[in-house]
Amino acid sequence: MPIIALDEALDALSKADARQGKIVEMKFFGGLSTQEIADVLDISLATVERKWATARIWLRREMKRSAAP
Repeated sequence: MPIIALDEALDALSKADARQGKIVEMKFFGGLSTQEIADVLDISLATVERKWATARIWLRREMKRSAAP
């Protein structure tokens, strides 16, 4: 169940903000560092860190919402 909820939350995040979804995929599934992600996406380290922090909060909230009865 948690894996399905994570997949659904990540899909929703990617639809809302494609870059955030890509950052989560690269960080969580690819194991890339924030600096590596910044290099790959050609964006600043600060942008990656900000979007990663926001995405984690968003995903946590969505996961809790999907787990609620």
